[in-house]
Amino acid sequence: MRRYLLSQAAERDIIDILTWSEENFGVAVRRRYQRLVVAAMRDVAANPQLLGSKDRPELAEGVRTYHLRYSRDRIEGQTIRRPRHFLVYRVRADGNLEIGRVLHDSRDLELHLPPEYQALESSRGEGA
Repeated sequence: MRRYLLSQAAERDIIDILTWSEENFGVAVRRRYQRLVVAAMRDVAANPQLLGSKDRPELAEGVRTYHLRYSRDRIEGQTIRRPRHFLVYRVRADGNLEIGRVLHDSRDLELHLPPEYQALESSRGEGA
């Protein structure tokens, strides 16, 4: 299985999500959400094009999204009924998976892409 790597923005996203979950729903829910996030990252690392993932060429070349709800059934014990986040990721040239963001599903993706993804977008448009 390929490795998955987190951008600094994705690390901050996860910390913020888990902190908010704990403050609003308690430690048990935070732990369940954390297991769900890890399961989703492992799932896309194992198969970046798995069922439920979406190619997002309008964002940048090679960028995909995957909603956490598709990994709900892959964790043991109680799960999160209605997860509201998705992974924004791409496969790097070295074959590893790079998770650029973990965003709430109501967010405007284009406003929250990692800078390196935006750089891809702007370079893709040059000379075209």
